[in-house]
Order: sequence, then structure tokens, then C-alpha cells
Amino acid sequence: MKEDKPRYSRISDILDLAIFMSSKPRGVTINEISERYKVSRRTAERMRDSLTCIFPSVDEIETDDIQKHWGFINYSISQLISFTPKELANIEQYQRRTTNKELKAELNKTVEKIKALNRKNSISAENNIELYMQTEGYAVRQMPQYKINFETLEIIREAVQHSKVVTGIYHDKKRTIQPLGMIYGEKIYLVAKEKAKGDGIYNYLLHKFQDLKLTDKTFDKGDFNLQEYTNLSFGVYHGEILDVKLSFTPELAQEASQFNFHPTQKGQFEKDGSYTITFKASGNKEIIWHVFKWGAGCRIVSPKSLQKEYKAYLKENLENYS
Repeated sequence: MKEDKPRYSRISDILDLAIFMSSKPRGVTINEISERYKVSRRTAERMRDSLTCIFPSVDEIETDDIQKHWGFINYSISQLISFTPKELANIEQYQRRTTNKELKAELNKTVEKIKALNRKNSISAENNIELYMQTEGYAVRQMPQYKINFETLEIIREAVQHSKVVTGIYHDKKRTIQPLGMIYGEKIYLVAKEKAKGDGIYNYLLHKFQDLKLTDKTFDKGDFNLQEYTNLSFGVYHGEILDVKLSFTPELAQEASQFNFHPTQKGQFEKDGSYTITFKASGNKEIIWHVFKWGAGCRIVSPKSLQKEYKAYLKENLENYS
């Protein structure tokens, strides 16, 4: 005979049973309850009875099975179900990872439906989803990058989520940091304020921190928005905002049209089959580095200053091989 669980664990089991039962159109049997919660048949019956006291809409459902099935005869339970920020973040993370366009679109619709059902918590959920993606999303990026140990990541996650101050050694100097988020890629940057530097926002290479520690002190983030902050730059470097226009040859047009260069980008196919995009961002060097990766199939149309800088970059690199 299966041993019954202690009483303190049964409340959460009853709530879980309500969700489990409502997810099954044909209901569930006593045996299924017993197996799921590892309790005796008698305790499983008590759990069912407890549920019928809370939800009068729980009743026997007619099936062609020889066993009795119990379930909800309406969907009143849906009002009690909500999705945690982490559950939503997991779906969004998979949606961002997949290269299957149809699946990406379907997952996007699924997330929208879940958020609609979860609208009473939508504001806090949205904020927390972004925090999860900022601090955990880098792990799925398949590209060379500096290793960040799990302990460091957990400290930053806690600090960002609860607006807590951290201390650590950076460039041989002890720092008191107010973490605001992370920008990840080949290098992982911590976006933060540093008390000793005033109200400015700075980007720190996360792998260069040593002896990072979480404190009990909290700080006010104000109206800081990480997405808006990153939208100002092409990469992590902030400076003069440029109106950038890039042109891709017909051979690269289709591929370029499917690439996400920047949140502000706008693209169009030209009559000759080429593809042009425009966006507003700072970060001259990072734009140049990215254009270089596309080879001769990508050309900087404007601004002329960036075009000139790119030519100088190419010339300098060619001279190193002469």
C-alpha cells in the first residue's frame, strides 16, 4: 500500500488536482489521482471529495471506460489559473531560438493568448519575463563567448529582479554597482549604475568582475527601460545616433530580409532585386564590423562619414597583409 503524504503537503496537491482535472476533457480516475500524488486509493477519494466541496461543478463524467471519471463540467477553474513569469519566459525563449518561421509564429500567438488569459498580472509578468530573458537568455546563444559561472549569473539575476546593490572588483578596484540588466552576445555586458560615478549608465564586461557579492541594500531604477536603452545603439557602445542605410546585392537580398539587424530597422526590396534597410543607432565600429561579415554583398549607403570610416578600416586591414 502506498504511504499517504503528510497533511501539510495536501493543500497544494488539491489545488494541483483542480488544474490537472480541468486539463482532461474526459476527467481523471481515482487510480490516476492515486498514481500522480503517490497516495492510497482512500486518500485519492478524499482528495476528490475535497475538490467537489470547493468546486460544485466537479462531477462524474460519462465515458465508455469501466472506471469512473471525475472532472469539471464547466471551465470555472480557468479563473484560478495563471502563468508564472518564468513559465512565460521559457516559452518566449524557445520562440526566440527556433528558426522555423511557422513554429515561431505559432508560439508567438500562443504567448499572446496566455498573456491575455493572464492579463490581471500582465504588467508584473511582462517586467519579470524581460528580466528572465536578460539574465538567462544568453545560455542558448550558439556563438563563442566568455564563460560566466552560474553563481555570478544568479547574483546578477537576484540583483536585477529585486533592485539590489552588488559589490565586486572590476579592473582592480572595488565597485558598488546597481545592476539594471544585461546585454549578451560574444561578450556579456552588465548594464548598471555605479554610485561613485553619479547617475550615468555604464556597460561592464561581466567576465571581468571578481568577488561579486549581493548586498541587502536596494536602489530605485526610476524609469529605466533596457529595451529602450539598447535601441539607441547597434551593439553595446553608445554615442552619436546615425541614420544608417545599408544595401545588399540581389544574391544576399532574401537572406538579409530575414535578418534582424536592429529594433528600429525598416527594409524594402528594390526594382533591381537588391534589398535596403535603414535604422537609427550609434556604435560606428560595431556597425562596420557587422557590414564586414557580409562581405562584398553589403554596402554602406549612408551616412557618408560611416562609409568613409569603413573604407579606412578596409584599407588598414589590407595593409597589414601587404
